[in-house]
Amino acid sequence: MTKAKTHFVCQSCGYQVPKWLGRCPGCQEWNTFVEERVVEEKVPERDLLGFETEAVPTPITEIVGEERGRFQIGIGEFDRVLGGGIVFGSVILVGGDPGIGKSTLLLQVMNRLASKGKRVLYISGEESLQQTKMRADRLGISSEHLFVVSEASLEKILQDIQTNRPSTVVVDSIQTIYSSELRSTPGSISQVREASSRLLYLAKHLSIPIFLIGHVTKEGFIAGPKVLEHMVDTVLYIEGETTHAFRILRAVKNRFGSTNEIGVFEMKDSGLVEVVSPSEFFLSERTESTSGSVVMPSMEGSRPILIELQALVVPTNFGLPRRTAEGVDVNRVSLLVAVMEKRLGIHLNNQDIFLNIAGGMKVEEPAADLGVISAIASNFKDKVVDPEMAVFGEVGLGGEVRGVSQSEVRVKEASRLGFKRCLMPKQNQEKVKGTKGIELIGVRTIQEAMKALF
Repeated sequence: MTKAKTHFVCQSCGYQVPKWLGRCPGCQEWNTFVEERVVEEKVPERDLLGFETEAVPTPITEIVGEERGRFQIGIGEFDRVLGGGIVFGSVILVGGDPGIGKSTLLLQVMNRLASKGKRVLYISGEESLQQTKMRADRLGISSEHLFVVSEASLEKILQDIQTNRPSTVVVDSIQTIYSSELRSTPGSISQVREASSRLLYLAKHLSIPIFLIGHVTKEGFIAGPKVLEHMVDTVLYIEGETTHAFRILRAVKNRFGSTNEIGVFEMKDSGLVEVVSPSEFFLSERTESTSGSVVMPSMEGSRPILIELQALVVPTNFGLPRRTAEGVDVNRVSLLVAVMEKRLGIHLNNQDIFLNIAGGMKVEEPAADLGVISAIASNFKDKVVDPEMAVFGEVGLGGEVRGVSQSEVRVKEASRLGFKRCLMPKQNQEKVKGTKGIELIGVRTIQEAMKALF
């Protein structure tokens, strides 16, 4: 017998209650409960996708490892973020703001795989076949191995995948897919969870990589239950402003690689084009004769990227000065301003301070501390920092400059781009050896750093 059940589900976190509530006890959000009718019917596990699911405990020494491992797409920046390529049977969730380029990027990825003779399937639940074809023509995509279907029924999608047995699948987007076994609307918590779990089950049994495109909320997180991010193997976010040409592909979860790697792309008429040298890209419009501008070598995973820190210090018109930062933690900036007032004697309590990383990059590592202090001091004193100098180092509350990791890689990247001097912690200067063409200036305190800069 089929038993119908009605309950209310929070559309933010998936919390379930038997009656409607104004505020969710799970995530504390208001007016997020929606009534959903769920049909509970016991279905044998093997009938879910047609597979037998009897599992037998096996000693790990007797398990044969995956011989195929992973395969590369051919787009260097995308392969880097994935950890060297796509792992067979993995499920990858891709999120980002509307219009950021999710569908465009994955359509390009599928075309690159299809050009290698791989049979790929692009499932569009939002666009018709004609609309997808128009996008493909604009991107210059045409391959007989790229199959496109406009479908939103989960059962039909599972049947198409099992029938065609493609090497890779894209589902655009997971919020549009619905199962006829559930009476809730597409995009609801129940539908997203059901579609994701069954696609994940299929990917593991057929060893087919599946890309899921996910909508994001106004806060920038993947819409739907948080468990969705725990279910998949990899979660990628595409970051960037629609007014800027660049896009950053960042991994926030990766079971098969590092979560610190990023890929940099530039949006053009022909789609997203990978940026081979991000440092040159972010410094291409730098003005060298401006006070408050400092170049800092930042590490994103195993890759060094030179970014430009910009500071603007102006007298405040209010009793409480403003501290605004884009790309760095504003609380960290307030802490460093306090260190400058105490250790350098620079009075900033009546100054508004605005800090920005050119190009929209975000830096979370403490190695940017010395660069932040140098940029603020430069603009406050109205003195230009040497355009051929790079600055990095962590700053403690006592004004000491502490060493950071991977200093040699940072220095080599600065030297490659033509920088002649590098201001760095004394501890790192003693360890960096063999770098030619660049002068290393080691400092122990921010007082020594100010003397070296000005």
